[in-house]
Amino acid sequence: MDITILSPGIYTYGAMLIGGVLRDAGHRVTLTRTPAAVPADSLLLASLFSTQHLLDPAIRDLIRAQRERSGTVYVGGPVSAAPEMVLGELAPDAVVVGEGEETVVRLVEEGVSEALPGIAFLDGGRAVVTPPARPAPIDRPLPLIPEDIGSQSIRGASAYIETHRGCIGGCTFCQVPRFFGRAVRSRPLASIVEEVKAFAACGATRLSVSGGTGSLYGSRDGKMDPEAFVALLRGMAEVMGPRNVSSPDIRVDCITDEVLDAIRQYTIGWVFFGIESGSDRVLRLMGKGATVREVEEAVERCREHNLKVAGSFIVGYPGETGRDYEATKDLIAHLCLDDVFVSSAEPIPGTPLADLVVRTPREKNPAFVPHTGEYRPLDLTESEARCFDLMMHADMFRPQLRLVTDEVYSAYLAEAKKQGRDIRAATDLILRYAPPRA
Repeated sequence: MDITILSPGIYTYGAMLIGGVLRDAGHRVTLTRTPAAVPADSLLLASLFSTQHLLDPAIRDLIRAQRERSGTVYVGGPVSAAPEMVLGELAPDAVVVGEGEETVVRLVEEGVSEALPGIAFLDGGRAVVTPPARPAPIDRPLPLIPEDIGSQSIRGASAYIETHRGCIGGCTFCQVPRFFGRAVRSRPLASIVEEVKAFAACGATRLSVSGGTGSLYGSRDGKMDPEAFVALLRGMAEVMGPRNVSSPDIRVDCITDEVLDAIRQYTIGWVFFGIESGSDRVLRLMGKGATVREVEEAVERCREHNLKVAGSFIVGYPGETGRDYEATKDLIAHLCLDDVFVSSAEPIPGTPLADLVVRTPREKNPAFVPHTGEYRPLDLTESEARCFDLMMHADMFRPQLRLVTDEVYSAYLAEAKKQGRDIRAATDLILRYAPPRA
């Protein structure tokens, strides 16, 4: 069967993995990042990783056109956490819900059926969601790697490869523990190294470790195995070279001396912490499981190991006060991070944050509340204003000062406004499918 997998904008690992599974099942599979490149006579699998994809006119038009010419369309990916929403917005033939490696082969070869676990479909306008499929085997065939993978850059990496599934954390804004669970399932090291070699052969210039928190690789029963993580990075570096490997995303409570030494020796030498806030109260709201003091200690330990440290921050979380926000600014000034990433709180379907947003009146949600402070002339919401302000604030406290020129100012303002538009659109979408409040 001729199958086209659409992974909008970037080749995600999940799309490449499903492509490899279908290829090994005997199908002819093509992977594309562009909706316009999907042929009319191919079965379409849309691998969608963002709520925004459900609202994208190009994707909506593509799926509608495929259905109108009697083509088959299946949708999978992280958006499947809200299958009723996917069915309501895109009306595909079916949604692959959750881990789809085994489900998608059966769906392609057998078609839609209530007897097939792990799918959702419309039956006379009624959404039918079958019982969950069992978790997919952690070992798998090689992904379908595009020939132009080397042209892709995701935070500097050609691709993020999956070394394990699951995360011990319970962050309210994150989909990983809800999609893959909180028990960590690690892939065999030999399988990962074989995959790294395949990516390198296809032109990948840098690979990053994915899976939620990289240093959880090899952990069992919530206990880390630093030796397994060291072996992972060493094996990847032997293929790619240490300057072409990164393991960026680490929890502040998931580091050891061995982990930090391995990051320095076998990778680009950066650690990216999800710090999120300088307020312990907000960190508790977010379910981070860490305190501001633990953040400070983790950054200090990284510097003792001569590592660069970046931090991600979230502003506009429902319930965040002006005092909480000022605490975040104070923390950034204190830490002097090498790089900072700022985003407004985005509700992802299936997360506790999305549930909180549904319960929060619009007039109390920072994503909708008009900003009345110093940026009032810019017509921003409170969430947008904090995002914009924090990006500029962080630039003043880098080890190498970055001047906020007119060009940088305009770029930050545009980014804050874009995030605001996307979050309001996602919120409205979630509210449309939320059950009526009692």
